[in-house]
Amino acid sequence: MIPKIILGTGNSTQLIRYLYGPGRANEHTDPHLVASWNDFAPDPGRHPSRTTAQLARQLDHPVKALGERAPRDKVWHCPVRADPGDRHLTDAEWADIAHRIVHATGIAPAGDAEACRWVAVRHAPDHIHIAATLVREDGRRPVRDFDRKKAQAEARRIETDYRLRRLTPGDGSAAQRPTRAEQEKAHRSGHTRTARERLRTTVRTMIAAATSTEEFLDLIERTDGIDLQVQRFPSGDVRGYKIALEGDTNTAGQPVWFAGSTLAPDLSLPKIRQRLDATKTAPTSQRTPNPWHEASAATERIPYHLDQADDAAAQAHLAALGEAPDALPLIAPPALRPHLHQAATTFEPATRSRTRAEHHHARALRNAVRSVLREPAPKDTAALAMLLDAALLVVLAAERWHERRHHQQQANAARHTLAPLQTAYEQAAAAPLAALAERRPPHQTQERHAALVRDVLPAHADQIINSPGWEALTAVLTDAKTAGHAPARLLEQAADERTLSDARAPANVLIWRINRLSQHPAPDPRAQAAQARSSATHRVAPSQVPASAAVPAQPQAARRHRR
Repeated sequence: MIPKIILGTGNSTQLIRYLYGPGRANEHTDPHLVASWNDFAPDPGRHPSRTTAQLARQLDHPVKALGERAPRDKVWHCPVRADPGDRHLTDAEWADIAHRIVHATGIAPAGDAEACRWVAVRHAPDHIHIAATLVREDGRRPVRDFDRKKAQAEARRIETDYRLRRLTPGDGSAAQRPTRAEQEKAHRSGHTRTARERLRTTVRTMIAAATSTEEFLDLIERTDGIDLQVQRFPSGDVRGYKIALEGDTNTAGQPVWFAGSTLAPDLSLPKIRQRLDATKTAPTSQRTPNPWHEASAATERIPYHLDQADDAAAQAHLAALGEAPDALPLIAPPALRPHLHQAATTFEPATRSRTRAEHHHARALRNAVRSVLREPAPKDTAALAMLLDAALLVVLAAERWHERRHHQQQANAARHTLAPLQTAYEQAAAAPLAALAERRPPHQTQERHAALVRDVLPAHADQIINSPGWEALTAVLTDAKTAGHAPARLLEQAADERTLSDARAPANVLIWRINRLSQHPAPDPRAQAAQARSSATHRVAPSQVPASAAVPAQPQAARRHRR
C-alpha cells in the first residue's frame, strides 16, 4: 500500500472536480465518498443534487475564515493505492484506512473535534484520494511533522492488519518514482518509460563512460535527443546541470527540465564530480593489460570486499559494479542490449544505501570499464560472457550484503537483477562455449583432466564433469597446458578466487577464469616447481572449509588415502 502526500497552494475546488471527474483517460469509474471529517459531507457521486462546488466550499470554510491570514499551503492531498496483487477492499475498509492515515499524519487525530476537514474519495477499485484543508476548525495549523514518514509507517501496519502484500520500507536512498502524470504522458506519446526514467539511464551511462566532470557534460551535450543546460557560479565554475528530452514540453510549450538530483540522489553534479575525481588515474605510457580481463578480475574481487568490515569501501564497489551494465549496451550486440538495460535498471537501487561510498576503493573496476568502452568492440562475445559470469556471483553476494544490513529494497533489487543478467550471460556465452566444445581434446586427455578435477576440486567434481560445459573446459585446460601452464595450478587459482558454491554452472565459471588466468605468461620450470611445492603444503580442500577460511589443508596424499 502506497500513500503519497502532495501539498497545494490553491483551494479545494480544482482537486474535488478532478476526483469526481472522468479522469485524464476516462479511468475514473463510480467516484463517491467513502469517509469524511463528520460523516455528513455532501457526496456528488451518490446524490446528484449535491455538487462538487458545495463539497469544496465546506472543506474550505476554515481557510476562508482566516482571510488574508490563511497559509500559503492550503490543500493536503494523499492518494493511497493498494498493490495490484491485493484483493479489492470494500468501501468500509477504505473508510477505516482513510481514518487511520489522517490520524497518523496529524491531519485529524482521533477524538479531536477541532481537527482539519477532510474527505476520502474512491473512483477506482484499487485506491482512494484523501483531500484535506490545512487549517483546523479553531484556526490553527495542524501538527503534521514528518507526515510522509508517518503515512508510510501506518501503511505498513495497515498491510499487516488487512493481510495485504507487505511492501519494503525504504531508507530514503531510492530514486524518485515517476508520477502518474508522467506515466500517462509517456503512454500517450507511445513510450514504455517516462522521460525521467529515460534521462536517468542516459546520465548513468555517460557517468560510466566519462573520466571527468567536463567529459561527462560534453558527452551529455553530444547525445542526440537531449537538451542540456549548465548552471554556473558568478566565477564561471560549473554549479549544476539540468537536462530535458527534445520534444518533451509542458502546457506552455517549454522543455520539461530535470536537475540531476531529481533523477536520483547520486546524480547531482557534486556527487558525480566526487565519484569521477576519486577514481582518476594518472596517464601512463606503458602497455595496458586486456581491459576485459581487468574488469572481470576486479569484479571477481568484489565479494571479498563485501566480506570485510569497511562498509564505505563495499558500497563503493557496488556503485562501480552498477556502472558495468550501464556502459555495456554501448558495445554489446543489439540482441543483448535490452537484457543489459533491464539488468542496469533493476540493479540501480542496489548501488545506493545510507552508507556513504568512498569511491577511490573501486578505482580498478571503474577504470577498467572505461577502458573497455575505448577499445574496439571484440569480434565475439567471449569477453562479455566472462565479465557477466563474474557479475552474476557478485550480484548474489550483494544481495546477502544488503540483507545483513537490513537494506530490504536493495536486497530485492539485487535478487531481481539475476534473471535479466542470467539471460544476457547465456546469450553471450552460447557461441564461445560451443566453439570451445568443438575443439575438445581426445577422450584420453579428457580422462586425465577429469582425474585432475577430482583431485583438486573433489566437492564440485561430479557437477563439473557431468555438466554441458565439460568439453569446453577440457579444451581450455588443454590450451593452457600447451601454453606452458600447469592445469592443476590454474584450477586451484580459479577456485580460490571465489567459492564455486554459488555458481549455477561451476564448469563455466572455471572456463572463464582459466581463460583469463592463462593469458598471463607461463612461469618458467623453476617457478612451476616452487608453485607445486607451495600448493602441496598450503592447498585448502573446498569440501572441508569455507572459501573464506584461511587454514592449511591436508596434504594431497592424505586426501587420496581417504578416498
